Amino acid sequence: MRVDLDDYVSGATLATELVNTAPGVWHGEDQLDGVPALTRFLVEHGVATDHEPTVDDLEAVRALRAPVREAIEAGERPDGQADVAALAGALVARAGGPPSLTRDDGGRWRWSVAPRPDATLAERLALLAGVGLLGVVRVLDADRFRDCASPTCSGVFVDTSRAGRRRYCMPELCGNRAHVAAHRERRRAGMRERKER
Repeated sequence: MRVDLDDYVSGATLATELVNTAPGVWHGEDQLDGVPALTRFLVEHGVATDHEPTVDDLEAVRALRAPVREAIEAGERPDGQADVAALAGALVARAGGPPSLTRDDGGRWRWSVAPRPDATLAERLALLAGVGLLGVVRVLDADRFRDCASPTCSGVFVDTSRAGRRRYCMPELCGNRAHVAAHRERRRAGMRERKER
């Protein structure tokens, strides 16, 4: 596994989705509630492993959520770029070897970093997330690190969209909930207004 230093989107997406698996973010349940859930998460993010994940891997990945969340939340502070860079750099250092130039499938030279051969699964995920967060700071800016706009969600996310207008950690869930709640409130307000006439 080599991590392309220019591919920040997949790493930032992994970081966002990893922290939002924590208890209390989505219906209060831990979305990494067992080894099968971890395996699904890895498959969804294209993370290949040299062994089947274990309970120890699961616990280490769960523990990784806190420092990844800390790095994302650092971007929300005024002048948070330096903090994100330091925290994401620490994530990369957990497993990353030195950067090197390698050729991609098209023959172009790319900066990449490979995990140490003895790196654990959690350390490899830290490398992916850290590279993604560093890339966002370099390419997009720290204002892309945000809290979910849903009043019922404690999720955080990294907005890698082109327009940079994303408001929800899980748009299909939190965004829909917020829109439904706003629609219901408008409807109730309309009913109250008609009753007052």
